[in-house]
Amino acid sequence: MAKKILSFLLIGFSTICAAQTQRWQIDPAHTAAQFAVRHLGISTVRGVFEKTNGSVTFDPADPSKAVIEATIDVGSVNTRVQMRDDDLRSPRFFDAAKYPTITFKSTQAEAAVKGKLKVTGDLTIHGITKQVVLDVEGPSEPIRDPMGNLRIGANATTKINRNDFGITTLPGAVGDEIQIVLDLELTRPAPAK
Repeated sequence: MAKKILSFLLIGFSTICAAQTQRWQIDPAHTAAQFAVRHLGISTVRGVFEKTNGSVTFDPADPSKAVIEATIDVGSVNTRVQMRDDDLRSPRFFDAAKYPTITFKSTQAEAAVKGKLKVTGDLTIHGITKQVVLDVEGPSEPIRDPMGNLRIGANATTKINRNDFGITTLPGAVGDEIQIVLDLELTRPAPAK
């Protein structure tokens, strides 16, 4: 009898623990994958990839269990100048025909200070994968949207060197350091009442 009770408690406990882990979907309509790079060392050119998809698995009780997977459509690059955007899609830069996506898959997460995480993961650009660390602010407290879904937000930043990813064209004209800012909004259905 004691074994049955213990088994029942363990099953109940594992169910409660599993319920704490939440899977959220990136909302592409309210997410921005932005970048900034120096031009000729005198000005900063900013752009955005307009199509980002992916998911985040998150346990509010243990942020170190966070798992992030994101895919960015290279063809959706927008710097507000069509000729420059076409050049960025060309083989001189991203080569969108050959490498149509940029991906990020987390490998580790750790709480930094309250409300902030450091997320390490594999970033693949132009067919080359390198480890990067995202400084993440959030996630925010969940809110319910008018359709009844739950939503959270987070902001992530990092810097990379474009040469590390094989994008070596126009040295001096285009800065090597790229600042990346991800403004994320994530959603999931509200639990049934």
